[in-house]
Amino acid sequence: MATQAHQPPHLHLAELSAAQFLDIWKHFDADGNGYIEGKELENFFRELETARRGAGVSQSEFIIEKMKEFMAKFDKNADGRIEMSELAQILPTEENFLLCFRNFVGSSAEFMAAWRRYDTDRSGYIEANELKGFLSDLLEKANRHYDDKKLNEYTHTILRMFDLNGDGKLGLSEMAR
Repeated sequence: MATQAHQPPHLHLAELSAAQFLDIWKHFDADGNGYIEGKELENFFRELETARRGAGVSQSEFIIEKMKEFMAKFDKNADGRIEMSELAQILPTEENFLLCFRNFVGSSAEFMAAWRRYDTDRSGYIEANELKGFLSDLLEKANRHYDDKKLNEYTHTILRMFDLNGDGKLGLSEMAR
């Protein structure tokens, strides 16, 4: 019991793959602005409560009170909206490389050092093969076990998440995001 108290809180959801996480994020971030807020947040919470408690969840004050509790617990910067990194923290997904990334690159200086290290051809972009090397090192440092199939899935998912212009590589601004 004592070890559970030190683990990060989660909502007891089923394990998700990185691709499933991205699909859920895109479903609720309907306007694509990088946040789940306003009506998106209400829809997210209603669906979350329905999934947790089953059909027929009351939409009365219970939902409003639970939503306030949820935001107090998980809206880390208290801006009234959920960012991808905040949602990633509440989902008990083994494939949570967003959190691994934040631990791996904690400052802008570390980020730039990582950028220079993984942009091996000095093109100014992180291509899929360079991203794969980065993710491999990241997962090893986080003590996460993976196989080549999973590493390819992670690489593809990260590109889907952050390659805003769809060119198959990450520019500095995309990677910084």
